[in-house]
Amino acid sequence: MFRNLNIGALGLTAPLPKAIELAKMGGFEGVEFNPREIMELLKGRSEEEIIGLLRQEGLRWGGWGLPIGLMAEEEKFQRSLDDLSVIAETAHRLGCPRTYTWIAPYSDELRFEENFSLHVERISAVAEVLKKHGCVLGLEFVAPKTSRLNHKYEFIHDLQGIMDLIDAVGMGNLGVLLDSWHWYTSHGTVDQILSLRGPDVVYVHINDAPAGIPIDEQIDNVRCLPGETGVIDIVGFLGALRDIGYDGPVTPEPFDERLKRMPLDEAVLKVSEAVNKVWRSAGL
Repeated sequence: MFRNLNIGALGLTAPLPKAIELAKMGGFEGVEFNPREIMELLKGRSEEEIIGLLRQEGLRWGGWGLPIGLMAEEEKFQRSLDDLSVIAETAHRLGCPRTYTWIAPYSDELRFEENFSLHVERISAVAEVLKKHGCVLGLEFVAPKTSRLNHKYEFIHDLQGIMDLIDAVGMGNLGVLLDSWHWYTSHGTVDQILSLRGPDVVYVHINDAPAGIPIDEQIDNVRCLPGETGVIDIVGFLGALRDIGYDGPVTPEPFDERLKRMPLDEAVLKVSEAVNKVWRSAGL
């Protein structure tokens, strides 16, 4: 596995050349693939030139967010599949086959069984398009109990639930996006991760949780830098991923408002210091 920089996951923005510069500066080994930006760049540059931007700095691609809303209206969803085919083909040619999306942990319209069936149908359609172009899809569960409050029907919000959904779809190019925050707030354990195989995990986020707040009272968008508080067992988390043979990107996603008030270079260095520290602590 490798340390990956996604500027957007830090709440910041930078064009690809700057993101590559920042990734190199911070000791990251990968940088995120932004489909919209890449498709725009390809209007004026060749694929070889874009790949060359990474290679000259010794970097590789991390992954890309699925540009489809799984719960969109049917007509919009079907149109999006055509766009996805073009993006997936391009991403694979450029060497970035990993994409991911998240699953809402509730519905105000559909009971669990109906929602599950609709997700199986929609994810199957997406996975089929991706499979034609050699791409894999990671599904992220959203775990905090506070994210499900005041909604009518609960839906998938833990690792077992997401693996059940993946099994129900039954296609070989699906896995989990495993986020240390959601793993922690789902009361997850290291043994749960060790029960997986490396290919079961498509993408990884790391972060930490504020201290002094019970697990079931944690709020999704209030997080900390990896290893900052020690609330989340990030060393055990990373060690388990290493032990199962996970070989993909590990991307910090701290949702830390302090970063937005810093100069871009300074913010990335602060994040990279945190990532590099937990990386060393995990013996990676």
